[in-house]
Amino acid sequence: QVQLVESGGGLAQPGGSLRLSCAASGSSFTIYPMGWYRQAPGKQRELVAGITGGGRQNYVDSVKGRFTISRDNAKNTVYLQMNSLKPEDTAVYYCYTDRPPGRYWGLGTQVTVSS
Repeated sequence: QVQLVESGGGLAQPGGSLRLSCAASGSSFTIYPMGWYRQAPGKQRELVAGITGGGRQNYVDSVKGRFTISRDNAKNTVYLQMNSLKPEDTAVYYCYTDRPPGRYWGLGTQVTVSS
């Protein structure tokens, strides 16, 4: 059974930083893409960042230069370092992995950016 467990969310001030972690269990994820989506109240879920098994990264334009995705394959863990946070980054952040036969999701972690 594949499980993804996020941690690291919370409250941050504008301009601050948070680091999200997503630990995967149930199988090896070394070669599979992993990443993060987010969903703000009243909005659709959007892809924030993804990383392939080989380490290639992609980001939504709104977070480029501020967020960094990385992974530790030995730990089956993907990270999202979020710097220069803005109020519009407030959302529930969901970890995902594309491992056949489908996509798996974590339960999400709340990130709130407010002064």
